[in-house]
Amino acid sequence: MPDSKAVQGSRGGSAHKRTSIPTFYRQVVAELRKVVYPTQEQLITYFIVVMVFVIFLMTFVSLLDLGFGKLIFAIFAG
Repeated sequence: MPDSKAVQGSRGGSAHKRTSIPTFYRQVVAELRKVVYPTQEQLITYFIVVMVFVIFLMTFVSLLDLGFGKLIFAIFAG
């Protein structure tokens, strides 16, 4: 039973040629030139947002752990 074209994918096309190392390096450098780096102000803002979120999650998980721990001790100790 032959495979459908959807199953074959791109195998039916032409073979791809490997890229040489210098060409690969030039392509990497060209892509890195397209990168837009954040400004110092944006970087500080992102850092603060991430730190606040991480501290919030740490507090939330710690409170859940404390609450479930007390609940388990209440169930099994009493």
